Amino acid sequence: MSIPASSPYVVVGAGVHGLSTAYHLANELRARQAGSGADVVVLDKTAPGAGASGIACGVVRNNYFQPAMSELMQACVEVWESDPEAYHYNAVGYIALGAQVQEADLAATFERQERIGYRSELVTGEADVAAHMKALFPDWRAKGVTVCLHERQGGFAFNIESVLGLRDKCVSEGVSVLEGVEVTGFAFRDDDSVSAVRTSKGDIEVGEQIVVAPGPWAARFWSLLGQPDTIDITTPSGEVVRDRPMWTYWNLQEGEITVDPLMFATANGGAPPVIHLDTDAPLYTDEGELVTDELWGIYFKRDRHGVQGGAAPLVVGADVELDPYPSTTDVDPSFPDLWCAALSHSMSRFEGCRAQYRMARSGGVGAFTADNFPVFDYVKPNVYGIFDSNHGYKMIGVGREVASVVLGDHSRLLYPFRFERFATGDLHPVSSSPYPWS
Repeated sequence: MSIPASSPYVVVGAGVHGLSTAYHLANELRARQAGSGADVVVLDKTAPGAGASGIACGVVRNNYFQPAMSELMQACVEVWESDPEAYHYNAVGYIALGAQVQEADLAATFERQERIGYRSELVTGEADVAAHMKALFPDWRAKGVTVCLHERQGGFAFNIESVLGLRDKCVSEGVSVLEGVEVTGFAFRDDDSVSAVRTSKGDIEVGEQIVVAPGPWAARFWSLLGQPDTIDITTPSGEVVRDRPMWTYWNLQEGEITVDPLMFATANGGAPPVIHLDTDAPLYTDEGELVTDELWGIYFKRDRHGVQGGAAPLVVGADVELDPYPSTTDVDPSFPDLWCAALSHSMSRFEGCRAQYRMARSGGVGAFTADNFPVFDYVKPNVYGIFDSNHGYKMIGVGREVASVVLGDHSRLLYPFRFERFATGDLHPVSSSPYPWS
């Protein structure tokens, strides 16, 4: 495959972020009469969707305790809703259910969603939550659930199909999406800007800007761009925590049960919303064995060939084997028992589902930042980094914002995710969820 000797704009990575950026950049260049998609090239060492985007569970939600995440996700949902056919998006909604310890968090999230115009409903009290869920699923039987945030927007998308839909949108705008081109380094000018992207097929001179969207390979590109492996973090109280690892890898725990997808339907036969359940009720297998008596949580959705979902991820550490991706997709041996027991705990229709469990090529391994939230920022004068901290797939709208920034605009939505926050103490608040991304 031949590559261009130069390009005004180079995007590294053909996952959701890279392709969304390229597509929206092409749109903006055309709209501003400043160029076209022919000025944009996307590079991927394998192919579109070969990384985390291609095996994502695909859940799209706005259930974030952090105001900045919630507002950014509203913009992302707008993009999903703009072309559901091309993005293979299913707007079925999303339900977050929690124990008493999470009531305040979900209430605050709901109030924010009301303020920004994101359609949702809050139900509190164990009896009222049970009634709400039984109206949807008559066999609902989860215990210890006292709060329900029912997002009427959101849902899920089919992973690789949505990535290929984005690729097709890029190609229709004249963007070159080049497969099998690995970025091996960068050539720098005296002012620390990048003059060329070095690849396995030769150098590409950069006329304007580079966008790096490496997904799980964040640490590698962070290093190639001369960024520190460890950082000092100023907390909101002013305390400075020294030498924290910038990147930590987590294994996502996901699987599926191979059942007739239509068995997971609402009372009227409709498509069910995505469900996320957290509770501190003791969890038992169908055989009566205790799985856990601590706060636990799962998420699940109807998929093409059954029901798919997961639980909280596992910390791997600083080093993993990423290639071929996802070679580090190991779940806790107890995960299938927990997830299937939790499905049965939720609805009687899932009783006995452990026999239908199978490992799915889903989830993979993610590179999380020092505070588990994304970094969207310039890392060199002409290099914008999309380091998503594994929040990536659902955040399809980040590319729209980045395209605007690359062309000289300011993004209010991306500003809270600047790298500088670690030094200034302007960190995101932490919720009561057992997940690192809520």
